[in-house]
Amino acid sequence: MSSNNSSDNNSDNGKVREKKNDIVIVGYHPKYADDFAALNYQWITQFFVIEPEDRAALDHPEAYAIDNGGEIFFLLDRSSGGETVIGTAALVPKRVPKKVPKKTWKEAPQQAVAQTAETIEVYELAKMAVSPNRQGEGLGQLLLQHCIEFARQRMGKRIILTTNDILKPALAVYHKLGFKDLPVNPDERYERGNLAMVLDLAEKN
Repeated sequence: MSSNNSSDNNSDNGKVREKKNDIVIVGYHPKYADDFAALNYQWITQFFVIEPEDRAALDHPEAYAIDNGGEIFFLLDRSSGGETVIGTAALVPKRVPKKVPKKTWKEAPQQAVAQTAETIEVYELAKMAVSPNRQGEGLGQLLLQHCIEFARQRMGKRIILTTNDILKPALAVYHKLGFKDLPVNPDERYERGNLAMVLDLAEKN
């Protein structure tokens, strides 16, 4: 579920991206796992209660997003010469490439390659948070734009999210970047989730 705070597993997904001054965005690394959990537990407990789905995601980030071909991004502030995580967001595949039996790889390698090349068409934007003392700087929008770019580069067709309509700052950013409200929320994993949104990546916003 996405938040109000818009307010060694390195690959090309984890390249540092210069954004503004000393703020950079990087992909997942195990050393940031605790920050992923802490930033999200902070906003969830501020507004709601922790649910089982939250613990499954935040306590096991690799199984939650990375192992299925997704990514978790981190906003880093390196202005002081060190490195402080000030924001995070996950993109979780909702359609995962097929697992091909070993027998197929042995007997029909071309078929196996074709099956594993299936595109992840839908990503879920989830567990997005910005440090409370850095909100209001446009960092949530910066992070969201990066997530959208990631999904587009990988030929994704849509990004979906589940949120709550009391989280006004987040809703404003989602709408600004092209997300549209769905008439019904099909995601029943969260009791707090009363609004679902979708971004059609084929549309020009």
